[in-house]
Order: sequence, then structure tokens, then C-alpha cells
Amino acid sequence: MSGKSGKSIKGPAQKQQAAKKTAGKSPADGGKRKRRKRTESFALYIYKVLKQVHPETGISKKSMSIMNSFINDVFDRLSAEAVKLVQYNKKRTLSSREVQTSVRLMLPGELSKHAVSEGTKAVTKYTSASA
Repeated sequence: MSGKSGKSIKGPAQKQQAAKKTAGKSPADGGKRKRRKRTESFALYIYKVLKQVHPETGISKKSMSIMNSFINDVFDRLSAEAVKLVQYNKKRTLSSREVQTSVRLMLPGELSKHAVSEGTKAVTKYTSASA
């Protein structure tokens, strides 16, 4: 609507629409909920492996927490060793070769051989799937 002076005058319906556009939902009036921070864990994968090896066996929360801490510790040690290898060789890229060498250095005997073969299998599967 426009008046005699050439200015547009808003009617009642147009005023409501303008009010709706400016009225956003703020956290105070329940608009957005605060999201809970996710905690990363290997619990799901530990459980899957347990069921593959011993389908009838369960695991307590305390045991799961210990296993999760153990896996985090091993990964931290392996990654630290791999980074050292990259620095010793004056390279800037961490490749599967450094990870494999760090596994050979950190894990004993037969465990190292199995870890290397499983890792190689996983890398091969990944590269063939993405190509």
C-alpha cells in the first residue's frame, strides 16, 4: 500500500510478517539446545573383536575402560615413534612405511608380524576401494 506522499504504508498482515522475520530463536527462550560433547572411544570396536574371538563372553565397563586406555596408549606410542622416524629421515610426510617400521620397533616378535600383515591388508583394501 502506498499513501499520498509516496511512502509505503504497511498493513496489519505485513507488520506481522516483518515481526516474524526478525524474531529469531535465542537459547534463552529454548530455541537451540546445547549439544553434549562427544567422547571418542574404541569400545564399539573392542566389543566387535571380542565377539569375533569369543562370542559367548561379555566385558564389564571397567574392563572396557582399561582396554580403551591400552589402545590409546599403544597408538600414542606408535605415532610418536613414526614421527621420530620422519624427523630422522628429514622428511615432511608420514607414510605407511614409517608406521610399519614403528610397529616393527614397538611390538615384539610374532605380534609385530601379524600387525604388519593386517595393516598391509587394510591399506591395500583402502587403496583399491578409493581407486
